[in-house]
Amino acid sequence: MRSNEDWKAAVKTKIDEVLANANPAEYPPPLFLPVIIDHTLLKPDATPAQINTLCDEAIKYGFKSCCVNGSYIPQVAERLRGSGAIPCVVVGFPLGAMKPSAKAFEAQEAVRDGAKEVDMVLHIGHLKSQDYVHLHADIEAVVGACSPIPVKVILETVFLTDEEKIAASFVAAEAGAAFVKTCTGFAGGAASPGDVALMKRTVAYKDGAVQVKASAGVRTYEKCLEVINAGADRVGTSSGVAIMEKSDLVPGSY
Repeated sequence: MRSNEDWKAAVKTKIDEVLANANPAEYPPPLFLPVIIDHTLLKPDATPAQINTLCDEAIKYGFKSCCVNGSYIPQVAERLRGSGAIPCVVVGFPLGAMKPSAKAFEAQEAVRDGAKEVDMVLHIGHLKSQDYVHLHADIEAVVGACSPIPVKVILETVFLTDEEKIAASFVAAEAGAAFVKTCTGFAGGAASPGDVALMKRTVAYKDGAVQVKASAGVRTYEKCLEVINAGADRVGTSSGVAIMEKSDLVPGSY
């Protein structure tokens, strides 16, 4: 187990490595855009009827998942049954400041209810204070509770410096995350191509085992392509239908 001093040294090495390798890279869009979209409804006033509509849209357009708060996972799992879309849940949302054991329990309950992916918010205070031991333990608790269900770790990039984005992405990758993710969308800010590219370079040493999700502010087809070109492997958006209707990939045209 790394001490915090060991973590600081490893993080510093990773920051230096990533910032020294700032050559921009472009990634082609997927052959089938909908399969990288997490169709999202996380508003506190979301109703069961709206959740059903979300699921029906995911089925119609072929989205990867429906991403919802935990109380709606049983409904989503039932509504999506037999389709290609999967239930995705947020955990520790949107602040991330609860105990790791609480996040782990929340994640376990959601998986028991049918969640096939888990998006957790990391503890931003631990990151800001460079308490990497507790930051790693926070993420590892959820990863362990969910295994083998993939966990995406939300960094909340709006609060972070580039160095902190690299540190968070590195610690998440070391803790077993399947994805690092930009934002919740509940604290201002939005996914940017620059942040996506930075996170992509940080987790590249995992040889594809850790991917990048762009979330928050991706409301148009053009913005969706921007973050994909920067390296996003998944896109979280509440505007999936609008994005698809802007593209040529309307149902029946595949």
